[in-house]
Amino acid sequence: MPELSKEVLLTEEEIGKRIAELAKKISKDYADRRLTVVGILKGSFIFLADLVRQLTCPITCEFIRVTMTDSEHEIPRGLHYTTPFEATGNDVLIIEDILDTGITLDYLLNHLRERGPASLRVCVLLDKTEARKISIDADYVGFEIPNRYVVGYGLDFQEKYRELPYITWIED
Repeated sequence: MPELSKEVLLTEEEIGKRIAELAKKISKDYADRRLTVVGILKGSFIFLADLVRQLTCPITCEFIRVTMTDSEHEIPRGLHYTTPFEATGNDVLIIEDILDTGITLDYLLNHLRERGPASLRVCVLLDKTEARKISIDADYVGFEIPNRYVVGYGLDFQEKYRELPYITWIED
């Protein structure tokens, strides 16, 4: 079983400070509009909760889970909405824990674009550009990180470590 690194990549304080900065920017960008915030389950739930509590623009929260055929080939096979929501004509902001290969996010963006939102943007806590397989960028990025398997603050390894208030990585 792989072990957690004894080093912390991002502290609870660093994460909190950056989320406050992101919330201020997003609130300014959507100051006079209602924003539909879509959290990608499961990893984004802590990030989303901390972020939306600091937004000053009006919001609606929704959640989607993307299922994959298998983790090795990373082929998305379906979306599961917690409740159906109206994207047509609305401003939609996807909240994702980590952007690495871009495969999942590309799949989701293509699906939501077909529903005709007024705007569609992406906010990620972590951006692992070295792992990209599809050229895709987020509109709002918390931190750029190295190509390591990270856990904590909602991110897991086999459903473990989501509860950590900081981000660390799994040792190889």
